[in-house]
Amino acid sequence: MELNEEKELIKSAQKDPDIFGQIYDIYYPKIFGYILKRTANLEIAQDICSETFLKAFSKLWQFKWKNVSFSSWLYKIATNEINQYFRKGKYKSLSLDLMVNSGIEPVSQENQEREIIEAEDTLRRHKEFLIIQNKISRLNIKYQEVITLRFFEKKSVKDIAEILSKPEGTVKSLLHRAVKKLQKEMQPFASPSIVDSERSFNLLIK
Repeated sequence: MELNEEKELIKSAQKDPDIFGQIYDIYYPKIFGYILKRTANLEIAQDICSETFLKAFSKLWQFKWKNVSFSSWLYKIATNEINQYFRKGKYKSLSLDLMVNSGIEPVSQENQEREIIEAEDTLRRHKEFLIIQNKISRLNIKYQEVITLRFFEKKSVKDIAEILSKPEGTVKSLLHRAVKKLQKEMQPFASPSIVDSERSFNLLIK
């Protein structure tokens, strides 16, 4: 979605909460996919994704158009929820049922269900992804964030800086250190080529 289109949609939703269902349908696949890649757990990913959108819905009126796009704002909320899960080792979600009870129901439940089925199939098929995800999960959370956003979500350094509220130089430094640490983690399990480049990361999740 173009930035101007995104702005208009969010402005409309801030005036009319019923429009939030459209926002949910548009952004759910990406946010859910990101959370699943961080957790490699379908049930947890569903819970965290539900909580992410519930918080976005409840705080929509607070969103201001500055240097951060709405999609980056959603990634920021999702990242905070993921980090909370990793810190506590468990997760409790209020779920989207609260939104539904408020009259805000996602436009297409079928799209959500299809996305979950596809994601489940992806986890089953891609053993390489599960191996590398397991190794990523052993890194410090700050490295997990930048690795996943850059190589799996294909976010630019600028986008990552927005999502994590960090300077671009800091993000570049974190990426450099994260890749080095991941290479070390992967050494006994795969050839160095697996973690040598962005192209290699992308090949693992095709």
